[in-house]
Amino acid sequence: MRRRWKLIILAVCLIAACAGIFIWQKSGEKGVQGQLGQFRKERKESDGTKSRKIEDRRESRNTVPLEKEEEAEEESGSLDEVTGIKESLLQTDGKTLQSRILAPEGYQRTACKKGSFAEFLRNYPLKKHGSPVLLYSGEEKGNQEAHAAVFKLPIEKEDLQQCADSVMRMYAEYFWKTGQKERIRFHFVDGFLAEYTKWRDGYRIQTGDFSSWVKSADYNDSYSNFKKFMRIVFAYAGTLSMEEEAKKIPLKKLQAGDIFIKGASPGHVVMVVDVCKDKDGKKAFLLAQGYMPAQEFQLLKNPLHQEDLWYYQEEIGDTFQTPEYSFTKDSFRRPSY
Repeated sequence: MRRRWKLIILAVCLIAACAGIFIWQKSGEKGVQGQLGQFRKERKESDGTKSRKIEDRRESRNTVPLEKEEEAEEESGSLDEVTGIKESLLQTDGKTLQSRILAPEGYQRTACKKGSFAEFLRNYPLKKHGSPVLLYSGEEKGNQEAHAAVFKLPIEKEDLQQCADSVMRMYAEYFWKTGQKERIRFHFVDGFLAEYTKWRDGYRIQTGDFSSWVKSADYNDSYSNFKKFMRIVFAYAGTLSMEEEAKKIPLKKLQAGDIFIKGASPGHVVMVVDVCKDKDGKKAFLLAQGYMPAQEFQLLKNPLHQEDLWYYQEEIGDTFQTPEYSFTKDSFRRPSY
């Protein structure tokens, strides 16, 4: 009897022990599950906070505080109301390229020899500040946003003096003014060399399958006769012939009178009209162009930063953009006039 009770008591103890272990396991599981739930909750909240922080950072990149915008405007300087160019780069009452356009901060204009083409370009007269670009017909060009100034380079009342023609006209005017008339000579697209001195001496150009000289007039060294000669040049020369008579040079040797050219029909060409450099020798330059239809020779803005019209050497990659044309780096050349 006693033994039976002992067995019963032992069985009850074993049952109680098992029940205790079961309850402890459940309690532990509940605790672990609770901890995991709490961890997930905290992680979710943390992720949400992190997402908000990331979004806040994205927004902060795209949203500049008003005071920062004002500081940026102060740093860039006031802009000219007519051209949108920084006033620190303009002297609006200047009558020449050198007196109208100032070098950017940290740069100085390169030295040029007295009587050189570079000096001629720097001192070439400009039309009044804010003047529109006019077509050969006297009408205003459709795009008046591309230029910063207009040269007083003569243009005749016919659709001939376009891009390459304007560059040739500027060179020819320089040679005429400096008495280097033997250098007023340009190749036609067919390879014929048109020389002003032969034209002056009374020879005229007979065109056809091949161009040739024919003596048919008297000696005439007047400016009006020079303009007649240039008219023939404009009709039979262009970017194709100019590209052939210009040689490729490294960009680091850039100087006034050099060109970026794409020879085609039609192609395009722009000319370097001034150069400056910083203390490290890095160059900045100004570009000018004529265009189609025939129009006034104009100083170009830089579409990368229209408030600063200077083009910087380090900006020239495999391609680079002017306001109305895209050039490649290997289009840089020096005319052999």
